[in-house]
Amino acid sequence: MAPMDTDTHLLDVVALTVDLPEKGLVRGQVGTVVEMIGPGTYEVEFSDDEGRSYAQATLNDDQYMVLHYRPELTD
Repeated sequence: MAPMDTDTHLLDVVALTVDLPEKGLVRGQVGTVVEMIGPGTYEVEFSDDEGRSYAQATLNDDQYMVLHYRPELTD
């Protein structure tokens, strides 16, 4: 599977594109990038709607997609 986004930044909001049963996470859960581990590898924190962290996972860029809240600007 090709990477979903090759331009990931610290604090980007991402959604899982795969299940991670060993972490209790399923496709579609939303997390925040909290650290760059290496090229294409990021630590993502998953929190509830009150801000309490319930899981962290090291993800490769083919396991998530970056969520966008604003339209892309085109020239």
